[in-house]
Amino acid sequence: MNEFLQLIRKHLYDELAGLLIVAVFTFLGWYWGKRKADAKWQRREFFDRLNVSLNMIREGTLLIRTILEKGCVEVFLNSSATETIIALSRQTTPQDSIIPLPKEEYWDYLNAVLNEVAEKFSVGQIKRDLGLEVTGERYVICLTNETSGEMKTRKLRAMLIQKKLLTHLPAEQPKFESPHHITRWQTLNQLAAEYQRNPHRFLEMEIVV
Repeated sequence: MNEFLQLIRKHLYDELAGLLIVAVFTFLGWYWGKRKADAKWQRREFFDRLNVSLNMIREGTLLIRTILEKGCVEVFLNSSATETIIALSRQTTPQDSIIPLPKEEYWDYLNAVLNEVAEKFSVGQIKRDLGLEVTGERYVICLTNETSGEMKTRKLRAMLIQKKLLTHLPAEQPKFESPHHITRWQTLNQLAAEYQRNPHRFLEMEIVV
């Protein structure tokens, strides 16, 4: 009988020890995750998010408007691809804000973004197919991480801009809705020059509405 009770006690101790270990590791995982999240918030870094921003100039003012924002893994559909682009985004510089992907991989990443944008404007393509009146324009997409200036938040950003605007940016600096938008103006000038030198870092698409 004593041996049986000892066996029961040992079993209970083992169970309790196992539960305690699980609880400790669960707490440590939660605590570590919270510290990382707090640090990201303090730095305003959200590199796991992809923001697609439309850049335009209207009546002499640079306008920046969000077209969509999603988790990177939702766009690139692969955790390894997501980890790669997040790591490479940290290598951008104030002089070159384009994410330095291997040349042969630009199309894959940019096409994933194009698919997301195309879905937002798919109604225009159906209207055109039905013979309804539509209007369209050619745009270019580029993946960036802006590191210069006083950006409020750090995210992976897909720049969306009319091709004819990117290739003919005005020489005169436009007005800004916010002072920190001067960073975006500097970025657009970088992109305009880079589009002439290395067009493989961009992807062209048509948007119809």
